[in-house]
Amino acid sequence: MRIINLSVDGLHQAAQRGLYDWLAEQDADVICLQDLRALEYELDHEVFHPAGYNAYFFDSGVKHYNGVAIYTRQLPKALIYGFGFASGVDMEGRYLQIDFDKISIGSLLAPSAMAESESQEVKIKFFDDLQAHLVKIARKRRDYVFCGNWAMAHKARDVMNPEQHEGEVGYLPHERAWLNQLFTQLEYKDAFRLVNTDADEYSWWPDRGNGVEAWRTDFQVVSDNLANRVEYATIYKNQQFSSHMPVIIDYDMEIE
Repeated sequence: MRIINLSVDGLHQAAQRGLYDWLAEQDADVICLQDLRALEYELDHEVFHPAGYNAYFFDSGVKHYNGVAIYTRQLPKALIYGFGFASGVDMEGRYLQIDFDKISIGSLLAPSAMAESESQEVKIKFFDDLQAHLVKIARKRRDYVFCGNWAMAHKARDVMNPEQHEGEVGYLPHERAWLNQLFTQLEYKDAFRLVNTDADEYSWWPDRGNGVEAWRTDFQVVSDNLANRVEYATIYKNQQFSSHMPVIIDYDMEIE
């Protein structure tokens, strides 16, 4: 099973840059996209509905703000829109999940706390709620893959020139501690790092690939039971569809 995730900085723009032509060559089973910046009715053109895939979108109801999508070759058993958080964040088009018999795959767009509409308090609350959700579902007899833009980096090797970014949003001590707890104390793993330990693997280039600044903020987080199923992981860098790069991970399993 191949899963690709990408934060697109606007789906129309990414399409114009050749995203769907590239995706057609990747033989992915599931494609998770974030930051669509489009409402679902604005995505009725055939280019946004590639042949061979079932397409699902979840928008925020606000033009040019957030939105996530999932393309899947196999028809899912169920769709879940949002996490069910009481904070109201579920109305912001941040999470969409498809369920199969034994596995669930989600597309996640976390608050970055970099936009005027997103405070650090909002981001902290979101991840506190997410942690409680992840703890709860870990007790279920089901595997999970959470694909997305997590808006923060884990370790120094995940940030270009990390010493220059100490104290910056996305690399704050409490953000790194949250990820460290997720990957060490809770029953989840950073799928990419299970098979790829290179220090110069970055998925987000805020300076549009000029080589001055880069972070790895785009993850596929998997439940512990899937850790030994990760075969291959890479970040595609030969083409630029947005300020983020596609994360490609192959799993030794089939969707049932």
